[in-house]
Amino acid sequence: MMQKMEDNKHRRSLGVHLTSRDIFLKYIFPEIKDKLLEHTWIDLYAGEGNLILPILNSIPIEKRIQFFMDHIFLIDIQPEMVHKCVINAEKYGIPPKIANKNIYLRDNLETFPTFLNNTQFPLYHITNPPYLYLGYIKKHKETQKYLEFFRGKNEGYQDLYQIAMINDLRNGIENLIYIIPSNFLYGASVSNKFRKDFLKYYNITKMNIFETKIFEFTGTNICIGFFERKEVPKTENVEFTGLKMKKYNKTVEKRYFLKPEFKYRAGSEFDEFLKEYYVQDPLKVKYYLLKDDLLKNEGNNEIKVIDANCYQNNEYKKLILHINDKFKKKIVSNILYVRTVDSGSYDGRVGLGVISEDFKVNGIYVSGNTYRTHPIQIFLEPTITRQDQILLKNYLNFILERFREKLDSEFLTTYKYSNADYTRKYLGLTQVRSLIETFPIINMSSDDKVFLYDLIINKDFDGVIVFLKKLKEK
Repeated sequence: MMQKMEDNKHRRSLGVHLTSRDIFLKYIFPEIKDKLLEHTWIDLYAGEGNLILPILNSIPIEKRIQFFMDHIFLIDIQPEMVHKCVINAEKYGIPPKIANKNIYLRDNLETFPTFLNNTQFPLYHITNPPYLYLGYIKKHKETQKYLEFFRGKNEGYQDLYQIAMINDLRNGIENLIYIIPSNFLYGASVSNKFRKDFLKYYNITKMNIFETKIFEFTGTNICIGFFERKEVPKTENVEFTGLKMKKYNKTVEKRYFLKPEFKYRAGSEFDEFLKEYYVQDPLKVKYYLLKDDLLKNEGNNEIKVIDANCYQNNEYKKLILHINDKFKKKIVSNILYVRTVDSGSYDGRVGLGVISEDFKVNGIYVSGNTYRTHPIQIFLEPTITRQDQILLKNYLNFILERFREKLDSEFLTTYKYSNADYTRKYLGLTQVRSLIETFPIINMSSDDKVFLYDLIINKDFDGVIVFLKKLKEK
């Protein structure tokens, strides 16, 4: 057990998730089987070689050694993986001495192996690169060595897989097949800059998107992207067919249109809604009830809160805070919080909730660091009535659910694999703020509020759109 824990820790520190041979044979090989003699097939993060070596099964035995010498190069940073690659090559009939000539030990994140540019055939890179989010890298001593990859010309990128892909771009690799986190398509801050830089140079010819668990040691949802370099770099819509692999062996085919205006993010219809229905002088939003806020507002009034940093026995710890009159009034009059992560149950999906109903307290206190995955109290300016806040909650949750249905939740970031009946999602705080900024409370009469409430109760999305348009035209 201890050895397994150490192995998992080592694997996590490298961002490594080994790929099975079956994944290659089922999803990748059918797309390349007619091009085997046209390219040099490389994997710069090769692991055990499962994304390249199975090609040899399609080569006649008498031609395999020469094909390997002319068409295959495998590289990995771990000596044990290089050794396994050599052993696996032997299983396909490649002698160790020859295997060792084309299987290397090297760190390809640091620099691209430019010697490969001298190979006989154009390079075709198929890989499952390391992925490790910058936020994780910063927080753990054993991964902080990777911070150097995100400096200089890589400033603004957010994951190791992005470093791998941008290295390929800078070295002119024309064809890529990458197994990467699906936040490449759906992520906001984690992927916006990278998509903008990368998709100026590459088209996506196909994408397999997995909403089921594919790796043994991670809950990260992944996609297999097929990329082809453009003849001329161009900022334009990127269109491709995606195949979604869902639970219960269900596959859904969908046409995707990634627009540069919305940073090439899938599900941009939601962003178009936010842009179209942004109101003048919207409600201003502030997040979190912080320790510093208490220190500035000490007093004798008691208020009951939960501590978002203390979760024990399946519930948050309850505290009594002592604050002044003015600050207590502010906390009590802001009744809403945001749940940013799907719990897995349908009544625990992302959206707004009422603090007193869900936690039996008046506030959500942050005693330590802020975390986007905790319940977060929302403070609105100007303060609106409790009844109007309930209407805001119903409005925001209705819009979210309607777009989740319409876009298969693609405007949200995939959180991680779970046993839930649906793919769990993460709702960004920027998205919450932007959606609140479409709520036209300032322009609504009492009759308007009743009318909007009725539209929401009756799930009349088209009616809500007409309502918003009319208010905007006033």
